[in-house]
Amino acid sequence: MPMEDSLPNRRTRRTYALVGNPNCGKTTLFNALTGLKQKIGNYPGVTVERKEGECTSPRGERMSLIDLPGAYSLNARSPDEAVLRDVLLGRRLDTPQPDRVICVLDASNLERNLYLATQILQLGLPTILALNMVDVAEEKGIKIDVAALEERLGCPVIPMQASIKQGLVQLKFAMDKDPMPLAKPIDLPLSRAMSNALETGHQTLVDGGLVSPSASPFESLYLLSEHDPGHHGIPSGHWPILQKARTHLEAEVSAWEDQLVSARYDWIHENCQAIIQRPGTAQASMTDRLDRVLLHPLWGWATVLAIMATLFYLIFSIADGPMTWIDNAFGAAAAAVQEAMPDGDLRNLVTDGIIAGVGGVVIFLPQILILFFFIGLMEDTGYMARVAFIMDRLMSKVGLNGKSFLPLLSSYACAVPGVMATRTIDSAKDRLITILVIPLASCSARLPVYLLMIATMVPSDQIAVTTKVGLMVGMYLLGTFGAFVFAWLFNRGLMKGDHSPMILELPSYKVPSLRGIVLQLWERTRLFIRRAGTIILGISILLWAAASYPKSDSDDPSVQLSQSFAGQIGKITEPLIAPLGYDWKMGIGLLASFAAREVFVSTMSIVYSVEENEDDITPLRDRLLAEKKPDGSPRYTPLVCLSLMVFYVFAMQCMSTLAIVKRETNSWKWPLFQLGYMTAVAYLTALLVYQTGSALGF
Repeated sequence: MPMEDSLPNRRTRRTYALVGNPNCGKTTLFNALTGLKQKIGNYPGVTVERKEGECTSPRGERMSLIDLPGAYSLNARSPDEAVLRDVLLGRRLDTPQPDRVICVLDASNLERNLYLATQILQLGLPTILALNMVDVAEEKGIKIDVAALEERLGCPVIPMQASIKQGLVQLKFAMDKDPMPLAKPIDLPLSRAMSNALETGHQTLVDGGLVSPSASPFESLYLLSEHDPGHHGIPSGHWPILQKARTHLEAEVSAWEDQLVSARYDWIHENCQAIIQRPGTAQASMTDRLDRVLLHPLWGWATVLAIMATLFYLIFSIADGPMTWIDNAFGAAAAAVQEAMPDGDLRNLVTDGIIAGVGGVVIFLPQILILFFFIGLMEDTGYMARVAFIMDRLMSKVGLNGKSFLPLLSSYACAVPGVMATRTIDSAKDRLITILVIPLASCSARLPVYLLMIATMVPSDQIAVTTKVGLMVGMYLLGTFGAFVFAWLFNRGLMKGDHSPMILELPSYKVPSLRGIVLQLWERTRLFIRRAGTIILGISILLWAAASYPKSDSDDPSVQLSQSFAGQIGKITEPLIAPLGYDWKMGIGLLASFAAREVFVSTMSIVYSVEENEDDITPLRDRLLAEKKPDGSPRYTPLVCLSLMVFYVFAMQCMSTLAIVKRETNSWKWPLFQLGYMTAVAYLTALLVYQTGSALGF
């Protein structure tokens, strides 16, 4: 996603960076502070999400906020952590160094969260600590002496419950203070040899021009921990200087990084003894009680499957009403245009091209939003990490770990953020394999195709909704199974290597922030409508023109479509797709959907709107059911519909995903390989389904 225009006058405003560990409630706090005043994109050069927003202080001053990627440390091991480090150090030209920092801490896991917080405090940036999820800490019987924590660190500490905006006013008053005191020095218990070696390393980077003489020695420390020359912020010409300093450190102090980690945790543990009061006897928290069920070898799987079944049931039941309203609205719009405009190509373009094409996709918005709502709910409650834990044993069978399943889960909404989410995977091999199989997860763009085909296969007045749910679940399971199979093949044949174990934090369960979820739904709706109003609108107009020109002398709409540019292209593909049970009209849809899978639906809307009489505005499903072969038999039989669904389970059919894979892998080799293997598998599986079904008499 390209970055939108930056917020105006950013350099004249006070800018806060929002940082914290994953699952600490940082995004919830960002949404609470900024509301709808957000801009989302990517940092140039890396597929790391960039969020900026603004809020107003109690004095009415507008302040900018940058929501930085969640991380456990400034010692970068991934692009996410490198972006966090480089923005805080002012090493990114596209992002000004923030004036101040809000570091969000999980009160129920304070010692772990203080690791990143103490690193940030040592940079010398004015910092506010937002002690979030105090309700979860209280539930566990944990009491934190906030005044003592402020005294020991020398910076403001604000107890909060961001999900209900508790403490938000106090945080804004703290943000409004001017000047803000700097934190007290944090003296880590380091040996003399370690201190001398770090000082020498810092001086080497200063002499080499990698850091300025006025920079904090800890800036050098976090750069010295860098292992990947490809991370942004380290100019290629400076990499030998960094390597020289690292070599000296390793020669002077064995395992110096491990010693630093131990020293920092020793300091944190010692200071927390006087700050944190824990219950005298172990108490089973709500999280523990829930995990006994949700992580159970049997009941855990049963819960996952039950949630998925409920999701698909709601997609078919609750969404039916809003879909009917949208369908009626587009039908009324087409009828109004037909009454208001004279007969001709322009009217046909508006009704059969624009309204039919865009309406054929927008009608599925309620079902897509239900899917996004469930994903947001699972993420916000902490259940999504449990799903990864449950899947780890299964993922290990194919050479991956549960962390790879988190991007796969995201891909059920959209493959693009799923590919971006792989940056949290430590192993380069696992990351690449996950990227290659992510598009096999049935994203929301496939949902309109599935829904249309299932509605055609199983008219609602014949078979119960549960049958439709079963078919939908089957498509999702087939895509997941395919992802596992190809991950296993790639792991053993394409990219051999050692299996990497999973280290995953299971956050405490918390009440979801409905405001945050609604904001996410609004953003998804806005992006979906914008896509429908740009990409799909443009393709719809082109498809209508291709299906309408050149004009035929015949008044028969079927002859006109057959002789059009679209018809001619479709007929060229027909010999190739006929073994799958498809005709040349479906071929037009298959080719058009290379831009985006959901375009298949709008293409069919246009194809059949053009072919039928212009006053006949019947639902697309009914048109498909009425379509006949030359011998008079139905064209869209259940077997053909099943073959089409199976094709879309495995087909790439998404230019956006190919583009993001190219950016993520920095090569055209892998997206082209991805396109080739997925297209071949889609064709062969659809061929197998149709030919086997035909042989069995279906």
